[in-house]
Amino acid sequence: MTSPSLRKLGSSGLEVFPLSLGGNVFGWTADEATSFAVLDAYAAAGGNFVDTADAYSAWVEGNHGGESETIIGKWVRARGNRDDVVIATKVSQHPDFQGLSAANIKAAAEASLRRLDTDYIDLYYTHFDKPEVPVEEIIGALDELVKEGKVRHIAASNISADRLRASLEFSDREGLAKYVALQPHYNLVSRDTYEGELQDLAARYGLAAVPYFSLAAGFLTGKYRPGTTVDSPRAGGAAKYLESERGRRVLTALDEIAQAHDAAVATVALAWLAAQPTVAAPIASARTVEQLPALLAVGELALTEAEVARLTEASA
Repeated sequence: MTSPSLRKLGSSGLEVFPLSLGGNVFGWTADEATSFAVLDAYAAAGGNFVDTADAYSAWVEGNHGGESETIIGKWVRARGNRDDVVIATKVSQHPDFQGLSAANIKAAAEASLRRLDTDYIDLYYTHFDKPEVPVEEIIGALDELVKEGKVRHIAASNISADRLRASLEFSDREGLAKYVALQPHYNLVSRDTYEGELQDLAARYGLAAVPYFSLAAGFLTGKYRPGTTVDSPRAGGAAKYLESERGRRVLTALDEIAQAHDAAVATVALAWLAAQPTVAAPIASARTVEQLPALLAVGELALTEAEVARLTEASA
């Protein structure tokens, strides 16, 4: 099987696999050995785009944040493949590095570089925007990291259209580093956050969208059905979608299209996202190697216009 062709990540010059591997499970539901196995399998399939954050996984008892970055850093060092992997991480939520002040951004970046055991971060996101910090301060600090060679490109996640526009306009006006990507909460059952102003801005400025919660906490894998119980830390979040008519409509459409392509339901849900304007690569995580094939197959599955329209209509 040939590897799926890589996609351009906005105006960055980076080329990425059509599925970004989510690192939120590393050090949480996947221990180090399992995480290495998942990363190895992803890379063997041609995958090169790994997404993490400095806060992963501070929510787990006994963890402090940075566990995911540490595992990815060890893996890259062990495999000697740093130049082949596009590593994205984020700032603002680590317990020791809260917020987006200039001083915090710089300190958090240094801590991420140490954990990742690397000299540079390919894509550095503001994880959650902090409206109390002027965009001028945030962009100024990020620009310094780019000029120092510690960050190659910058991006934003969980940001309003107004703040994104102000950031992009400031970068343009001052000739500073500019966001090249956007990480929105976006999937077949959660479209309101991204579609509209944010999507329009991304299109106008040539930003690549890299959606998170692409499978709605597992709901869009199809394993959550009426009367079934799923053993997963995210089961509660996924099951709530079953209670809505929209969720059930989407499942029905996914089932029909998956059957027509002899594909997994998760693959079809990701393929719908990948077909949306501005989307470069959806993010999905696998806590076992067995969960990976359905995710990786997104690069091979081309939905027809009618199938994309059918899913769009079902999820309206």
